[in-house]
Amino acid sequence: MSTSSTAFADKPASTPDFCTGIQYYGPAWPDYDNMAKSAVIAEGKSAIAAVDDRAVYQTLLGADALRYVTLQVCGSKGSGHPGGFASSAEVHASLMMLGHTNIVTEVGHHAPGFYSSMFLDGSLKEMNIHNMADFMARFREKHGLLGHLSGAIPGILAPAGPLGQGQHFAMAGAYLHRNKLFPVTIGDGGMGEPYVLNSMMHFHTAYPDVTNFLPTLIWNGYSQEHHSMVSLHTNEQMINYWKGHGFENVFLVNAKDFDDSKQSGEYVDSTQFSFKQRLAFTRKVLETVDQAAKSAMGGKLTVFIIKQLKGAGVHALGAKSHNLYPKDTLDQPHMMDALKRRALPEQAWKIVHENFSRAGGGPAVKTSVTETELKINHLPAFSMQDFAKGESAVPATAMGALVAQMGKSDARFVVTNADGNEASAMKNINDALKIRHPTTDDAYNQSPNGQVYEPLNEDACAGFAAALSLFGSRALWLSYESFAINGWPIIQTVTQAMAELRRKTPSIVCMFTAGALEQGRNGWTHQRPEIENYFAAMMRNGNVYPLFPCDANAIQAAYEYATGSYNKGMVIIASKSPLPVYMTLSDARTAMTRGAATIYESSTGKKGTVVFAVTGDMVLLPVFEARTQLEKDGYRVRIVAVLNPRQLYRPTDLAWDTVSEQDNNFMSDSSFDKLFDGDMLMAVSGGPSAPLEPVLLRTRAAKRDTMCWKRGETTASAGELMAFNGITADSMIKRVKSLLG
Repeated sequence: MSTSSTAFADKPASTPDFCTGIQYYGPAWPDYDNMAKSAVIAEGKSAIAAVDDRAVYQTLLGADALRYVTLQVCGSKGSGHPGGFASSAEVHASLMMLGHTNIVTEVGHHAPGFYSSMFLDGSLKEMNIHNMADFMARFREKHGLLGHLSGAIPGILAPAGPLGQGQHFAMAGAYLHRNKLFPVTIGDGGMGEPYVLNSMMHFHTAYPDVTNFLPTLIWNGYSQEHHSMVSLHTNEQMINYWKGHGFENVFLVNAKDFDDSKQSGEYVDSTQFSFKQRLAFTRKVLETVDQAAKSAMGGKLTVFIIKQLKGAGVHALGAKSHNLYPKDTLDQPHMMDALKRRALPEQAWKIVHENFSRAGGGPAVKTSVTETELKINHLPAFSMQDFAKGESAVPATAMGALVAQMGKSDARFVVTNADGNEASAMKNINDALKIRHPTTDDAYNQSPNGQVYEPLNEDACAGFAAALSLFGSRALWLSYESFAINGWPIIQTVTQAMAELRRKTPSIVCMFTAGALEQGRNGWTHQRPEIENYFAAMMRNGNVYPLFPCDANAIQAAYEYATGSYNKGMVIIASKSPLPVYMTLSDARTAMTRGAATIYESSTGKKGTVVFAVTGDMVLLPVFEARTQLEKDGYRVRIVAVLNPRQLYRPTDLAWDTVSEQDNNFMSDSSFDKLFDGDMLMAVSGGPSAPLEPVLLRTRAAKRDTMCWKRGETTASAGELMAFNGITADSMIKRVKSLLG
């Protein structure tokens, strides 16, 4: 419907206070007094009673209100992304009117539309955003509404940044809350990433009874700067694409079927239809979304697809509508014209607000599942094995015993792993918790009710575990260190969200086995410890903790420490090989909290004190070998295991005071000096050197050096691989003597 509009310098007296700042209002729509006399979602109700004429009319009001607010808030900064959300407006409004308000998205560029929804339902009042002027002032500003979604924004369930992540949050929500629907909007620009549907297909195979999530494809023909990769698909091809991934019911509504404005091309803008056809299109969307929602809640894997041109109803169409540039400000003719086309009658804003604020039982800030802390079982009192010093034990297996106890005490707990626990010496997890699989087979620990989730995709593993943690449940992602990079971006997204949350949630816990040194025969494809530099850089965020247990006792302390924490990213890195035990369980617990501990010190030595600061477990073997020779040569040697380097930073090094669930338990200077003071400091790692940065920053030793990973190679043993990288006892001894003389 195209209307002329009148600009107002001030808010008309008849409009609600939240309209202060709205730039344009339009004349009443046809039959407005009859169809919008009062909100169709009655007070005390959470959804429309039926898909009737009034419900359709007011759903269209809601869709245009979303478009208008989205475009004006983006125009206020000449920045932001209105086009993709604009083509989804009828779907979003329909979901709201039907009471399904736990909506997530994989499209970070839909952020201004989701913020507009939170503005219209009143949720943003929690941030002191009370009217349109406040909304514009806080959009894309510090302490305001960031450019892409964050779970910290009132009413927003989950972050959205990199494509291909949103479905994990929807599936986690569905897993944890079986009586609610979790729609997730997916842009066709992201459909070039096959793991979006792959991950849902695997999830459905593992959890066939959890279908209460509803992928909602916004098929608008365009990506960010060009046509989408599926823009040439026919409707039949698109339907078959989803059916080929296990979707039983595929509902598709094509705007072109309702076009009476003679638009060319397969993708059309419904806002250019006649008013009658706009209502017909909206009715079809509302009816079909209702059918899709009931199908999903009724036990069938379901998708809803809306096919409508990108940018429908805003300042431009196609990829040109994707984002605003500095020239796209509210005083520009093309922006003013676009806003006038979407301007609502002043009385309509009250109707839209009442409908949206009642949908789902109240504003999203009060009713979204992530706005309250999920009740979970207390942590079990772990039964730990205190290995004797000098004993040989497998760190990974020691941790696996605790993971098994966790799963037995918490039925919702999920372990994810792409490469298999047995390959990481953690078969004890599979023995206790079973791999979730439709084929029951005791020989392979398979059961349809297992708690070990094994899609062969690290993104799917990391995504489901991270989403469960963000939504308030415990989970664990296990991987080979070399493959973890494939799933790490979503962990980064979630830990950043956890840093901002207004509620407590269990930390996301990861454990990466089979470090580079254990992967000689596999060669460099399995030797990628450089990811530890990624973790090390993220320590400065303030809520990320790479943990380096030095033995089987320390890894038990690490898992206990990690699972007892909140709103953090905990990364445990350890070996799957039998290795010496260096500290008691009690000492390990203390060291994990403090950050480091001395595991060996010479009693004498006249040529000077050499301090080895070490992250890792297997790499301690050549360190102790070097110790023996250095002591014979008259040096005093202290070996310090750096278990939790985050605690060794200075408080000013990290943004610890900007995050939720703050931790300022940094090691004091006096305690640090007792550990690391010497004539020479040798920082040693089986991986890269970055995790040892806090030690190198604070040490007072005049002489210092590092020995660490360089690059991978195929070798017959860990010792040969360490030698290739120069991490040998002989190399350490030569470095010491060259520096100390």
